[in-house]
Amino acid sequence: MTLLVQKFGGTSVGSVERIKAVARRIAANKNMGKELVIVVSAMGHTTDELTGLAQAISSNPPQREMDMLLATGEQVSIALLSIALNELGVQARSMTGSQVGIVTESSHGRARILEVRTERIKALVEEGQVVVVAGFQGTSLSSGGTAEITTLGRGGSDTSAVALATALNAEACEIYTDVPGVLTTDPRKVQEAQLMSTLSCDEMLELASLGAAVLHPRAVELARNYGVTLKVKSSWTDEPGTTLTSKSKRSQNRIGLELGRPVDGLELVDKQAVLGLSHIPDKPGVAADLFEKLSNQGVNVDLIIQATHEGNSNDITFTVDESELENARKICENVLQKIGGDLVSQSEMTKLSISGAGIMGRPGIAATLFDTLSRKGINLRLIATSEVKVSCVINSSLGAKGLRAVSEAFELDENQVKINPEVQGLGEPEVRGVALDQAQAQVSVRGVPDKPGTAAALCSALAEAGISLDGIVQSERQQKDGSRDISFTLKKNDRQQAGNALSPLLAKWPGSQIKDGPAITRVSAVGAGMPATPGTAARMFRSLANAKINIAMIATSEIRTSCVVAKADGLAALQAVHNCFELGAKEE
Repeated sequence: MTLLVQKFGGTSVGSVERIKAVARRIAANKNMGKELVIVVSAMGHTTDELTGLAQAISSNPPQREMDMLLATGEQVSIALLSIALNELGVQARSMTGSQVGIVTESSHGRARILEVRTERIKALVEEGQVVVVAGFQGTSLSSGGTAEITTLGRGGSDTSAVALATALNAEACEIYTDVPGVLTTDPRKVQEAQLMSTLSCDEMLELASLGAAVLHPRAVELARNYGVTLKVKSSWTDEPGTTLTSKSKRSQNRIGLELGRPVDGLELVDKQAVLGLSHIPDKPGVAADLFEKLSNQGVNVDLIIQATHEGNSNDITFTVDESELENARKICENVLQKIGGDLVSQSEMTKLSISGAGIMGRPGIAATLFDTLSRKGINLRLIATSEVKVSCVINSSLGAKGLRAVSEAFELDENQVKINPEVQGLGEPEVRGVALDQAQAQVSVRGVPDKPGTAAALCSALAEAGISLDGIVQSERQQKDGSRDISFTLKKNDRQQAGNALSPLLAKWPGSQIKDGPAITRVSAVGAGMPATPGTAARMFRSLANAKINIAMIATSEIRTSCVVAKADGLAALQAVHNCFELGAKEE
């Protein structure tokens, strides 16, 4: 028989009539001979209402009591849905997270799943029962050995569903929601947004980190790591929705489903060259002109970093294969003759990259990478970050040393380390989706020492405060005293805490200071085919230039290109990039 795990969100079970409709859908699947485990969220806005009740009593309620309170929301849903199924003649049993065997860390509010003890649920399924599970919750053992109710945090029902699918070796995990699947962008902002029939978990993780809220990143991480087929469908139609795929297939981790090592890959690409343009005009079209000319001359650009400086000028740094350095230099020189600015280049460089699920969402990962390299005396020439990959460009003479050190630091096996891997993404669409993140703040740390350990120190200070960075850009420009600037974007809500965390560090660096940039938003294009498709970034930059939108920062990674623009230009930027890649055209 086919075992499916199906999850229905709060909107899908938001009323008695909707619960009955969900029950009819489940009954139809059961009648087709499928074995079913159903995961549900609390009805509608129940979680918000329960939170409001607690806050009416206390501005800072104990987290344990909040877990006790919030866990009741899903209990209502599972009982009502089980009643509805039994009314239709379908045997159903409701079970809380603890009853179904979801074991979590001993923490409240955002516990991670350690294991799912499947004996009871398997026995019920073999009896022909539909098991209806309360999402968002589990149980842990306190220091005294007593069971404690825990919750997984917002979006935790998605995580519960994928964890159950993993533990039960289900054929698929289907997430039913109020949208038809994963769309090319937010349909509330771009009416032409279209449904994507398939995409990879890595692409979904990038989109989720950039604000696409259709799936919780922790659920996608689990699906990616354990090879679970994940489908997103509408609760109201029978359309196929979107299927997420993963090339990974880890064995289930003994230390915990969600506690596996987040870094599962290390790559070294040698014979790289870096070109840096500094003091170039800060105006629309500069990046587009440069990268169009490079693309037209057959120069394949890898990483691109742009930082804005005081005085209305920019720096742009990018990497190419060493064999293309001279051609790229000539093109850059021709561009600078028209617009002004300085050019430096450096050959014999190596790109060292770590990859994994949600690594930038874990503040300590990038800090560990940078610290590991700095301890070996390795300076970072360039940094590029995304949700699934962090890359550093270093001197080739130090590449082997860096590879060994990073491999040991993240405890990677030989089969997880690749040297000069083949280009990925052949035959894949260059851009699948576009996202607009309006919750970002831009911060620059000016005048930091240009030496090994600087980026590590900054990231470590923020990691210790639990702050994740969304992008890190190291300036090409060097000040008279040899210092540089490092800019980064982070969540607006973390800005004050970031300042507090960095103050002790900046006190050790005379002349350094933290400065806020203007109000920004970030538009990003994501696609697995980017590495194999020259000119993608140039097309994105041209679409923004044509819309007269200036780019303040650029940060690229393997499957993502992000541009920071003025907050007022955000919506126009999203629409321009979406149109540029013709994502409004229906898939055939």
